[in-house]
Amino acid sequence: MADLSRGANTSLAGTGLELAVSGAAQGSVDLLVFQLGPGRVVRSDADFVFFNQPVSPEGAVRLTGADRVAVDLAAVPAGVDVLAVAVTLDDSVPGSLARIPGLVVRVQGPADDHSAPALGLTTERAAVLVEVYRRGDGWKVRNVSAGWSQGLPALARAHGVEVDDEPAAAAAPPVAAPVPAPPQAPPAAPQQSTAPPAAPPGPRSVPGEASLSLVKRQQLDLRKAAVHRVLLTKGAAEERARVVLVLDKTGSMADEYASGLVRRVVERMVPVAIQLDDDGALECYLYAVHFARLPDLRVEYLDRWLDDFVHLTGVHQGIDYGRIGGYNDEIPVMREVMATLHGRPDPTLVLFFTDGGFSKKRQITELVREASSLPAFWQFVGIGDNNFGVLERLDELTGRVVDNVGFFPVTDIDRVDDAELYRRLLSEFPDWLRAARGAGILR
Repeated sequence: MADLSRGANTSLAGTGLELAVSGAAQGSVDLLVFQLGPGRVVRSDADFVFFNQPVSPEGAVRLTGADRVAVDLAAVPAGVDVLAVAVTLDDSVPGSLARIPGLVVRVQGPADDHSAPALGLTTERAAVLVEVYRRGDGWKVRNVSAGWSQGLPALARAHGVEVDDEPAAAAAPPVAAPVPAPPQAPPAAPQQSTAPPAAPPGPRSVPGEASLSLVKRQQLDLRKAAVHRVLLTKGAAEERARVVLVLDKTGSMADEYASGLVRRVVERMVPVAIQLDDDGALECYLYAVHFARLPDLRVEYLDRWLDDFVHLTGVHQGIDYGRIGGYNDEIPVMREVMATLHGRPDPTLVLFFTDGGFSKKRQITELVREASSLPAFWQFVGIGDNNFGVLERLDELTGRVVDNVGFFPVTDIDRVDDAELYRRLLSEFPDWLRAARGAGILR
């Protein structure tokens, strides 16, 4: 039996499993399981398995003790793709999960024996320890070891279950009638009032927003709030990172440029930069065979920047778009972004939009391994109903220092609302931050 490091995964041989969680004990460290469907959320609250609801609707997941769960993968409904096995500290327990000694998940079955220790946890009061997930016709298990400082409410909401943040307030005891003081008694010294605790900070703003029209400011505010909610849920609202946008400018993207889809994608990425980057600027690249580094996008120049640079052909602001080329070669632009990472103390989030067609599969695979030791997380987004090949397999790539890549395809990105788009874009980034710090990639 070998330990799974944080982010590592392995295939499961059988369908009958027992997951034993050392360190779990009802009333102190509670064990939970979420059955997740499309969008990585529960289909209903019945998919949330915990001590008050110990069996999933179809019986595939059963809590058999305070520290263990039995799973019959053959009985998991077709609409469920992931079983997220989590723990949360009881409200009465101070501190964080990092203080729980020997927090480990052991996955056992007739042909399986895997161990996934909780690694890299710091301030989290709730965390997903492992995921058991479908891969093709089989199942795999991954050591996740990532969570939420806000505890159970944040954990549950991230998986589509609504819970109350606070218990109902107890009724106030009756106040006794005041006893008059003797006439000669000096007046009581005034008591110093205690200020209420500060509310968590809201979405960030940058000075250039004031130059936008009222309608655009309102839309931007809504999008900033949606980004902020995702980061807050993941315990990353105070994180700061450089944000880099890479856009596919190959001939197969002609319809997306002509319809304005690429322009709308760029507009939706600006709030991400405002929330994460210290100066709110979005660094941008266009790529095909070669690439062009565009001027940084700042919110006050949004419309003008889009008019100047979101094109497929022509010469714009001195950049010859024809020289960038018309077919895919991701290696040069990825190498360029990687070159900017050496010696940087801050993390970088790379948002990479493409319609696929990656031909240099081996080179990209090796490049991703090399990039795993650098302070950047690469979030690939596949646009359109295409075959994205190697991008779909990077999730399972071995030989990396940490899991540094996320990917999801979107057939029609205009039909994905802002809340869902930002959830998909940003849900793995905070997990990478923790893993990168644990591996010494970030301070």
